[in-house]
Amino acid sequence: MAREAPITAETAERRYIRHAMRAPMLAADHEHDLAVRWKEHQDEEALHELTSAYMRLVISMASRFKAYGLPHGDLIQEGSVGLMQAAARFEPDRAVRFSTYAGWWVRAAMQDYVLRNWSIVRTGTTAAGKSLFFNLRRLRARLGDLDGRLNPEARQKIAVELGVDVEDVEAMAARLAAGDRSLNAPVAAGADDAYQDFLADEADDPETVVTAKLDGAARQSAVARALKVLNPRELAIVKARRLSEEQRTLESLGEEMGVSKERVRQVEHGALAKLRKALESEYGGAGLAGLVG
Repeated sequence: MAREAPITAETAERRYIRHAMRAPMLAADHEHDLAVRWKEHQDEEALHELTSAYMRLVISMASRFKAYGLPHGDLIQEGSVGLMQAAARFEPDRAVRFSTYAGWWVRAAMQDYVLRNWSIVRTGTTAAGKSLFFNLRRLRARLGDLDGRLNPEARQKIAVELGVDVEDVEAMAARLAAGDRSLNAPVAAGADDAYQDFLADEADDPETVVTAKLDGAARQSAVARALKVLNPRELAIVKARRLSEEQRTLESLGEEMGVSKERVRQVEHGALAKLRKALESEYGGAGLAGLVG
């Protein structure tokens, strides 16, 4: 007895598409009835019939995105998610067919999938970038400018038609023209240097880090010693006004201490002057003005 050939992913996808395309079309009245049953009664059989009838819409739209080089089956799956989202949000009483409403969700789901997977670098994160990503090639083909850099006239026409800046058109054209490149790849054939060897490290060097840490500790210690010259009221005001994450207002401190807010301001001003004098006496004042100013 001959063994059956194993079912491949490609074979399974073809069978699924054939099955989906055999689903009967829905009359407007029956479609509305199914949508109402799902919306008001969470009838899963109605949901299944409704979405199954429009899987042909998902399959058709997935074919439009095949040019981006992503698996057709994955596009169909993403479109199916969009179809389910449309069913969850569809309002049956509005004068619109479900297919019209679902088309937007299916297309949006596929576009998001393409943007997430076309490149390891996220592309089209803004509305302008998304519009350019999916329309630039079409518009360039219409203008007969598919090779090389866009000329100024073509850039301007595309920017006007899509309602974006000319700079955005230039940036997207350059991005689409350049493929992903590994930083580990050599800069030239036979070269020992890789692209990552020429990346500048923008972090502080160890000497700067250690120096900043030591300076910060010294300043903190100096401020702690300087605070000892303040009396309890001055210390409480300075801590509330200058050393707390949530700065207290003059009015709230005045109400708490039983004095006017103007008196609180005067005490704070005097306390800061005392602190400045103490710090300048011990530390020379260098770099400390911002702490007490």
